[in-house]
Amino acid sequence: MDETVQAVAGDALPARDDAQRLKDEQHARDRRLVERVLAGDTDAFNTLVELYQDYLFGLTVRVVNDREAAADACQEAFFSAYKNLSRFRGDSFRSWLTRIALNAATDVLRVRKRRPADPYPEWEDDAWQPPSDESEGPERTAINRSRDRALAAALAQVTDDQRSAILLFDVEGYDYQEIADMTGVSLGTVKSRIHRGRLALRDLLAPEMELFRE
Repeated sequence: MDETVQAVAGDALPARDDAQRLKDEQHARDRRLVERVLAGDTDAFNTLVELYQDYLFGLTVRVVNDREAAADACQEAFFSAYKNLSRFRGDSFRSWLTRIALNAATDVLRVRKRRPADPYPEWEDDAWQPPSDESEGPERTAINRSRDRALAAALAQVTDDQRSAILLFDVEGYDYQEIADMTGVSLGTVKSRIHRGRLALRDLLAPEMELFRE
């Protein structure tokens, strides 16, 4: 084996180990909090809410295309999680909560009207933008924002199932099996949704492709 490849592989293993260790610590922390809640400590559930409310809102707002609807979905998700906490048996509380939030978001989509003329309004809000590198000039910042708006508008036009699958896989980093478990569909369906969604995004973004070329 090439020495360079060996060196890279050798460096990659500790990084993966560190990531897995952090994930294990997160799971253990969440399980301890769940146990405290089940023992009657409501403050422990408030801690879980504080840990995951930003994550859930960021996910659901991209699913339902509406900040108010996303807030409703998050509130319903936490209420449902609290009510059904004794049913939590999984390794990852985050994944379990994500599944509940996706179900809540789907319910919201059934009862609320879409606002296709103003998809993903939070992308226009500076408070929602990730911190910019100080070395980036105004031209680069403008390009990044234009790219974000184009991507948000394209995501708003794919199907709900495809959008959820793409967000979970490409943004949140869940694997196919985790997404299948969360959404209650087969592994093949998850792969198909991601594949078809990406093809749809590619076509929708074709007129803006220059924004995505470095």
